[in-house]
Amino acid sequence: MPTRRRAILTLVLASTIASPAFAHSLQEVEQQLHDKEPHAQLVDSQAPDFTLQDSDGRVVRLADYRSKVVVLNFVYASCPDVCPLQVEKMAKLQEMINATPMKGQVAFVTVTTDPNRDTSQVLREYGPAHALDPTNWTFLTAAPDQPADATRALARAYGLEFTPSADEMQMHGAVTHVIDQDGRLRARFHGLDFQPVHFVVYVNALANRAQAGHPHEAPPIWDRIRNLF
Repeated sequence: MPTRRRAILTLVLASTIASPAFAHSLQEVEQQLHDKEPHAQLVDSQAPDFTLQDSDGRVVRLADYRSKVVVLNFVYASCPDVCPLQVEKMAKLQEMINATPMKGQVAFVTVTTDPNRDTSQVLREYGPAHALDPTNWTFLTAAPDQPADATRALARAYGLEFTPSADEMQMHGAVTHVIDQDGRLRARFHGLDFQPVHFVVYVNALANRAQAGHPHEAPPIWDRIRNLF
């Protein structure tokens, strides 16, 4: 996205998301997302739990993120194609969200499916190499006492297969999962072609627990942003 266009979009998102007058109920946003975003799959189920560790060996549990919306994805550092593109997309989403009051309300979590090769050093270097902000992004791996396939099993629990091949690569798709403050899986954004604006507006509805409808003093945020361009 060109710098000027990104700047305008960020300003609109920040002002719109901060203003209660433009808030839409979660039901409205979900209906609009269903109509506008073919790559989004709305769900409502308990998110599979996890206990993993970060690059410094600290234990991290899904429960640690209660009160925040979690944006979760699975990659492995030596992946040559899909993973870097997905992480680039996540960095863009994080940049947009962190430019709004949501920065403290949303946590970005990446889990490696190759814990044997993705060492602590690899985990520490991965974020800076891909423009991810460590303020609210964490790269997790399996603990030493967990099975080598523990994180691939976790990905499977979220509905995503990582299948090892003979050349030490893993065949897989790309899915970005959204978990609400109560630990419920609310959406899967499949692939890399979903619109970042659709994603950010949906995360905002969850972050603000937008439940009640109201008279709309302005067009929907989707239309306001689209009309800028």
